[in-house]
Amino acid sequence: MSVEISKLASGLTVVTDKMPHLETAALGVWAGVGGRDEKPNEHGISHLLEHMAFKGTTKRSSREIVEEIEAVGGDLNAGTSTETTSYYARVLKADVPLALDVLADILANPAFEPDELEREKNVIVQEIGAAQDTPDDVVFEHLNELCYPDQPMGRSLLGTAKTLRAFNRDMLRGYLSTHYRGPDMVVAAAGGVDHKQVVAEVEKRFASFEGTPGPKPQTAQFGKGGAKVVHRELEQAHLTLALEGVPQNDLSLFSLQVFTNILGGGMSSRLFQEVREKRGLCYSIYSFHAPYTDTGFFGLYTGTDPADAPEMMEVVVDIMNDSVETLTEAEIARAKAQMKAGLLMALESCSSRAEQLARHVLAYGRPQTVEELVARIDAVSVESTRDAARALLSRSRPAVVALGSGRGLDTAVSFAEGLTRARAKARLH
Repeated sequence: MSVEISKLASGLTVVTDKMPHLETAALGVWAGVGGRDEKPNEHGISHLLEHMAFKGTTKRSSREIVEEIEAVGGDLNAGTSTETTSYYARVLKADVPLALDVLADILANPAFEPDELEREKNVIVQEIGAAQDTPDDVVFEHLNELCYPDQPMGRSLLGTAKTLRAFNRDMLRGYLSTHYRGPDMVVAAAGGVDHKQVVAEVEKRFASFEGTPGPKPQTAQFGKGGAKVVHRELEQAHLTLALEGVPQNDLSLFSLQVFTNILGGGMSSRLFQEVREKRGLCYSIYSFHAPYTDTGFFGLYTGTDPADAPEMMEVVVDIMNDSVETLTEAEIARAKAQMKAGLLMALESCSSRAEQLARHVLAYGRPQTVEELVARIDAVSVESTRDAARALLSRSRPAVVALGSGRGLDTAVSFAEGLTRARAKARLH
């Protein structure tokens, strides 16, 4: 097997997948900390810390960081999510030690220069402004707040101008030392890599990351659902709907993902075919399911003319309710084929492979094999998919947010109650 994994004395995990046909390597550091770990006065600090990682260390200026990597033809990037923060590079295989040195340096020795910090805060304020000008970002912010009220998971990853202004270098250092702990970190590499070499480099360069695991975030509580209309003068009405899904370790996860794909996962999905192809009500419509450590988030999005919003939501609710009991073998087979193809295609990219390995270790404690994942997909049946769909529609009240103008939005969101009413009526019979 090409996948190798080592747990260092510090608790940090190193996982690699050697792909001998590649002359390049993708590698990075994934920390099990994200937006949901933030206290109210830390709102946005995970994302700010990610930004500041490239703004200079005690050994390198911000310019030197990028010049060293780009001088060998590589690139650096980073990302913040609800539960993880990642810092990664793509380089030629001979330059893996350099990439690991730079990644360790930006996390172990950040300078957090006050001038750089103020500039980067301003950059993120601009990012917040750009998000507020993007309707499909705004509508999901409101939806998250409705699904996870008064919780970190319900807040934007970007923070606010007010919380950003309050951050200083001591707060960043404190957050880094509290949450970036060896047992909560994974170094993953894929492509032209040698496991023993990567382990030796990580042991040497990441020695300062050790100790006990960081604090666990508060348990997520999906809200009571309900509807919200956000009035804004826009050409389109943006409609979103959410239900409580299932966490990463739930046995029904793959069956629910199959249902999600059948419902709105591609051009052959029921929603796309009915709403766009037959009725011409929208340009974009899709559904998705995001599993987390202790909860899951099923979401649906579409944009339409405000006058068509009531019809759109009524059709969405009818299709969702109807799909639960009318799924076909052909649809199940197609969704499973799409999932397997996506899984196997990702293996051809060393960047996707490194990310997959890291996320598996953080979520499950070890990388799951391709054979395991394919077997779980193959085990999905019509009945298991129907069971997962029934559970989805009965687990929570729907949360619905409409963004736009026009009197039809209130009517549109009211149709979403048809989801729970229909399931309750079915249970009575």
